[in-house]
Amino acid sequence: MNLSLGPLLYYWSREDTLAFYEAATDWPVDIVYLGETVCSRRHLLRLPDWLELADRLADQGKEVVLSTLPLIESESDLKAMRKLIGNGRHRVEANDFGAVRLCIEAGIPFVAGPTLNVYNPDTLAMLAESGAVRWVPPVEMNHAMLKAMPVPAGMATELFAYGRLPLAYSARCFTARHYNLQKDDCQFKCLDHPDGLTLSTREDQPFLAMNGIQTQSARIYSLAHRANELRAAGVGVLRLSPQYRNMAAVVAHYRAALDGAVADPAALRKFMYADPCDGYWLGRSGQDFLPGQAA
Repeated sequence: MNLSLGPLLYYWSREDTLAFYEAATDWPVDIVYLGETVCSRRHLLRLPDWLELADRLADQGKEVVLSTLPLIESESDLKAMRKLIGNGRHRVEANDFGAVRLCIEAGIPFVAGPTLNVYNPDTLAMLAESGAVRWVPPVEMNHAMLKAMPVPAGMATELFAYGRLPLAYSARCFTARHYNLQKDDCQFKCLDHPDGLTLSTREDQPFLAMNGIQTQSARIYSLAHRANELRAAGVGVLRLSPQYRNMAAVVAHYRAALDGAVADPAALRKFMYADPCDGYWLGRSGQDFLPGQAA
């Protein structure tokens, strides 16, 4: 089973982003996803910068995949997506069906991203016939559903296995709204929240996280302790979503778990900035964390 470093969901400074991926060259991850997958206003790194990073990581033996936006809102977004898909050097993760169509037209293989919301065999078969070589199930898909899904021959399954769960996208920017700002004049407040902005209930319990136009879980999805279940369900790649600090330790923990070490959730908790959850995998409330319960 392989490890992937998912696309960066947050807005970090250019210096922090470059330093993060420089460090990632030495991490035991097999696949690295690059590119902006939340908000087109985030442009401290542009396509030439991502391509330069991609080439550097590829030279270190990583498989590099360039991810598209899941929500296309303007002609400029579409133009940027066309350029990314036509990069000619690295594989693409298609995160909306417009990107899928462009990949089909270009005749290039692609990764079917989690925001395509593939829940049934016919859709998955159609994507495989269209050139998808790997698919990422929606984050809500539980163990039983995944195990029952007939995956076409030659297609690998990659599962979101660590990080705040990306739950929804909106044309509105929740972070800007929090600061009483308009989306088009957001002052790039996402830079102030490198792991998202936690939203609590009236009882002061963490519930969701705001990340620009993206809504996330407040808790961190954590499945390292379920490596055997994941393998038995046909998962070939575990996706780890970047966090601002301690990511190297998180990667090392998952790598050890895949190599046969007993994964201790308490040990991993030391490197997490929020409480863990694994409820979706069990078919329960997403906020549940039941490491002792088998799927």
